[in-house]
Amino acid sequence: MKTIDLSTATVRDLNQALHAQVLDHEWRVTHSNGKHNLAVGVNQPVSIDIEGHAGYYCAGMNQQASITVHGNVGVGCAENMMSGSVRVKGSASQAAGATAHGGLLVIEGDAGARCGISMKGIDIVVGGSIGHMSCFMGQAGRLVVCGDAGDALGDSLYETHIYVKGTVESLGSDCVEKEMRSEHLQELQELLDRAGFAHQAADFKRYGSARQLYNFKVDNASAY
Repeated sequence: MKTIDLSTATVRDLNQALHAQVLDHEWRVTHSNGKHNLAVGVNQPVSIDIEGHAGYYCAGMNQQASITVHGNVGVGCAENMMSGSVRVKGSASQAAGATAHGGLLVIEGDAGARCGISMKGIDIVVGGSIGHMSCFMGQAGRLVVCGDAGDALGDSLYETHIYVKGTVESLGSDCVEKEMRSEHLQELQELLDRAGFAHQAADFKRYGSARQLYNFKVDNASAY
């Protein structure tokens, strides 16, 4: 295992080492101390353990890597992730998984506002609750919330599947509760199992697009 100590090395040192074509497949990052842009743009099938809190845009643009943060993360964790996995052992600030195209993001604690905003294929599983405007303009992928959801969930979303176990403060424009069919129960249970959460899919409700905003209608002008 390769260890990089951020009390002596810089964030640039860390990211340059992770980007280089090296034979080290296991990395350990110590003394992270909430630094920003940790493990950004990794494009190798490596395992990275960040021992401590991380600032904004941790694990952004991730491809292939499996990244675990043993603490909390700031704004935009796993932003624009393409593949691989990111696990946050604590809680996340706003815009976790924003615009991400693929991979799996697991947040064991809570997530702030705009979780999964404009998500384009990522799977996000949150062990706690999420804030307002989450999954705004969600285009594809799955968002699973084991706690509660704040105001305007799924506002103006497209085809993202949303599953919530707790209460929803309010639904955004064009987001409605939908029937939980057998294929959705199977899909959700597989996601919960992958995330390592001992919940039952039958305890969740499903939300998705009413498909009324796909094409412009003057009667819906106030909702756009």
